[in-house]
Amino acid sequence: MAVLISFSGLPGTGKSTVARALSRETGAVYLRIDAIDAAIWARDPDRDIGPESYHIAAALAVSNLEIGHDTIVDCVNPWDLTRAIFTDAATRAGARFLGVETRCSDAAVHRARIEQRKAEVPGLKLPDWQAVLDRDYTPWDTADVRLDTCRLSVADSVERITRTL
Repeated sequence: MAVLISFSGLPGTGKSTVARALSRETGAVYLRIDAIDAAIWARDPDRDIGPESYHIAAALAVSNLEIGHDTIVDCVNPWDLTRAIFTDAATRAGARFLGVETRCSDAAVHRARIEQRKAEVPGLKLPDWQAVLDRDYTPWDTADVRLDTCRLSVADSVERITRTL
């Protein structure tokens, strides 16, 4: 049975780094909300996307899950409402669901990551440290896997996820 692995976490907590490594390790399809957002903004720079990119990713996930491909969704996924979009997608596809939350427990390390990173998605504007601090985000206390990327290496994070699978 295919599995939908839905990531969650503030910018700079290591979601994309771990999700890409997990995709390479497992061969799972990798869907990144930032890439969807950037594609929409490239055509309409002033558009308020809201949850639209999450629904697009969920639809793409369902189409992959239905043909047996494990699928990873990489996004901030800040609230129960957004997380439900992906749990519902897994249910529609008859797939398993695994929620993964990343966090960085050391504020200095987290800030350095934000201030030193370069945009990997062309056209995507990265948030500054204040924007990350101001972000409306509810911790995902019921996530199946919770990773502190300040304490775990990427390899150890991937190993914890694959062990849970």
